[in-house]
Amino acid sequence: MHPAFSVIFFTTLSGAGYGLWFWSALSVWYSPGGHGGLAAHAFAMAIGFVLVTAGLLSSTLHLGKPLRAWRAFSQWRSSWLSREGVLALACYVPFALMVLGALTGMQALKLMAPVLLGSLALLSLATVACTAMIYASLRPIPAWSNRRVVPVYLLFALHTGGILLALLLAAFGELWNLGGLAILVSSLVLAWLKRGYWRAIDREPLPSTRASALGLPADRVATVFERPHTEANYLTTEMGHVLARKHARRLRAIAVVLFAAVPALCALPVYLLPHFDAAWPMGIAAVSVMLGAGVERWLFFAQARHVVTLYY
Repeated sequence: MHPAFSVIFFTTLSGAGYGLWFWSALSVWYSPGGHGGLAAHAFAMAIGFVLVTAGLLSSTLHLGKPLRAWRAFSQWRSSWLSREGVLALACYVPFALMVLGALTGMQALKLMAPVLLGSLALLSLATVACTAMIYASLRPIPAWSNRRVVPVYLLFALHTGGILLALLLAAFGELWNLGGLAILVSSLVLAWLKRGYWRAIDREPLPSTRASALGLPADRVATVFERPHTEANYLTTEMGHVLARKHARRLRAIAVVLFAAVPALCALPVYLLPHFDAAWPMGIAAVSVMLGAGVERWLFFAQARHVVTLYY
């Protein structure tokens, strides 16, 4: 598939934003309650809002008529894209109510804080899951219908959002050494899961062949005498993107180093040394993981083959 940079920005930025909202909503209950902890969580919520909003806005750039994007919300009973849009907007409700409560000091909203935080955490994960299901439900693209797609999407959101929250907590002196351990574990698990996904898509052929499409027996081979047409069209441009195997291997290695190896190395001293200044290594880890997520997401689209390419 031809990688659309607007969708890459959307899935990378919004995934990190939803992950940041999730971890911030959970960790606020365990905050020490000091000025630094409250400020870090406030910044986390605000940055999550910026990332989610920027991602959602960028997702409309690849549409032919962005002004008609609102029509997608009406198909939530059958469309994962519509469900994603509905849940994405629903995330703003508990966030807006928490902001209103913080600004006005309304007692009713303060009492609702646990419910609002729990709702924001659950809705954030549900939105990321719907984004993943948009691709996982497309059977003509085996690389997307793989069973690892949804777990990888969820773990990437949690991984990137967790590192961003760790950076903010470290900047305010509130990051514990257990935060370094969590980043170490998530880096290793994500690298293992993504490696399994890449091995799977390399081994699994397309679900159809030219012979099966023509109704021929399995032992028959259908060959193409000449190309269907002499000019490129939408299908050859969007569905027939080809990435050389040697480039794919190199980009995969770069992605793993950026989203897993560098964050793990940065988190190691944070875990082993309780009084270590974690701000600068977490800053490096945050930049690295976002770049790595972007490379991984580009590969996710560039290596997806649609069965329609058999015609060409």
